[in-house]
Amino acid sequence: MASTAVMDVQAADYIKCTGTSGKTIYTNMPFMCAGAAIKAQEATKAALAAQAAKEAAAKEAAAKAAAAAAAAKAAAEKEAATKAAAAAVKANALVTDAVFSPDSFWYTPIPNDVELHPYSAQFAQEVVRQKKAYYGTVTINTTKYSSPVYVADANTPTVRVNQWDCQKKGYKDSGLLTQWASVPVPSYAVPAEGTDMEMTVYQPSTDTVWEFWKAKKENGVWYACWGGRLENASKSNGVFYKYYGTTATSLPFLGGQITAEELQRGEIKHAIGIALVDTEHWNIISWPANRSDGWNGNKVPYRIAEGQRFRLDPTVDVDSLKLSKAGKIIAKAAQTYGFVVWDKAGSVSLRAQNVYSYTKLGKTNPYPALFENKANYAVMEGFPWDRLQFLPMDYGKPETTSK
Repeated sequence: MASTAVMDVQAADYIKCTGTSGKTIYTNMPFMCAGAAIKAQEATKAALAAQAAKEAAAKEAAAKAAAAAAAAKAAAEKEAATKAAAAAVKANALVTDAVFSPDSFWYTPIPNDVELHPYSAQFAQEVVRQKKAYYGTVTINTTKYSSPVYVADANTPTVRVNQWDCQKKGYKDSGLLTQWASVPVPSYAVPAEGTDMEMTVYQPSTDTVWEFWKAKKENGVWYACWGGRLENASKSNGVFYKYYGTTATSLPFLGGQITAEELQRGEIKHAIGIALVDTEHWNIISWPANRSDGWNGNKVPYRIAEGQRFRLDPTVDVDSLKLSKAGKIIAKAAQTYGFVVWDKAGSVSLRAQNVYSYTKLGKTNPYPALFENKANYAVMEGFPWDRLQFLPMDYGKPETTSK
């Protein structure tokens, strides 16, 4: 039998409380009390909540770490792409060297021993005549009547470019509306100055070129009167389909304009577009032109057809000419790749990529330095226009290609 002292100690261990059944009980096991059970449940809930919060925090931290890793990877890829682009430039590769198919006429050198047009000499004199008759110079357009080229990245938001009937035809071209339904126009883009208001958008990620003539932005909405879209540019011959495109011939600005980067490099690796004043009648064209705005209603002889190609005699020693540095770069390209007649103008003229291509990116106008502070019309002074050689009509046209 337990002693009285032991029984007193054991009795002291017991407490009176309301049990989990709701009845009053005496117990030395506190967890049997309702209050203690509630506290235990609350403690368990708190522990579970703390564990859930800990797991959520760990998950959030993991997500942030993954996002940071992805951002770091994207930054590394961007840096690598920038370095690759810089390396490409260093290796003399520029965007304008290869927008279209490698076998496009734009990039195909003319053989030294190529057959010439039977009226080559007469055509050369016609160019000389036009130069003398219209201001006595051959200018290079850099602000008006040349197209800015805006290169859009893959993330540039797209907009619809609407057609406005500037020529009062009384209708809109459904094909053009489709081509302009989704265009990645950069927010800083503006068209060229002058009445033609040209603009080009090139997106390498989608391999697409868009052109606009008489482009404008009103109340945040883009409009243009004419132009086109050239898809799969890198696999194309470098000509807009049928009657689309901004030049009179459907030849894109991106193919034949001179760029500041090319002049900085010291080499142009493509044929150069040239505009004449008097051209052969519109129904007589030469490949690669798809159309013409020429007029020769009186059938004046030796008028040059739009689309016709010619070059500077490759035996001319360009380095010995009294010609500007930029003029010599152009002359050497004219010997290798030649000129192609892509438009009419008020004077014989070439186009350089519009200055807005650079200034709208915060860069300075590159042309004064590249032109040695000469006026645009003086850069080509000393070019031997009488030494031009004209190629046969449709020169280089693939047998399977139709006009």
